[in-house]
Amino acid sequence: MPDLRSLPPIGLSLYRIVIGFLMACHGASTLTGFPVKPYNGHTLAPTTWPDGVAGVLQLVFGVLVMVGLGTRLSAIVLSGAMAYAYFTVHQKHALLPMANGGEQAALFSWSFLLIAIVGAGPLALDALMARVRSDGSDGTDSADSAGSARAARRRTAPNRSAAPGVD
Repeated sequence: MPDLRSLPPIGLSLYRIVIGFLMACHGASTLTGFPVKPYNGHTLAPTTWPDGVAGVLQLVFGVLVMVGLGTRLSAIVLSGAMAYAYFTVHQKHALLPMANGGEQAALFSWSFLLIAIVGAGPLALDALMARVRSDGSDGTDSADSAGSARAARRRTAPNRSAAPGVD
């Protein structure tokens, strides 16, 4: 049986994958009409401001978030784009998201902000690339490289046993 402490990082990765997939589908729908027709019934050119540009951001950065490549930066961009959509399109109609049709934009904005704060999780290309780098992908012995990486982390790890500002 797996250790239950290993489940939250995997859950975070699955959350990131699903949110990124949903955003990429939203952007693809806006630009191409695939996998479903967009809400307004017609696709937009990628250069149309603001909806076409938003579709490009949603598609490109949604895929990046989904695969876990440049996750934090991509999530910040998408969080800001969804906040912009909420405040420029929905907020003027009513105060609450349920009343102004902005629930999706608000949920996506906060979801991407959460992903930007907590990171991609272990099931991400960023994590895979970090593991490859720490395993000695530069041609050195992997045991020596991993040992030196652990030693470097110990040297740079902050001392959490003392209170801040106390020597």
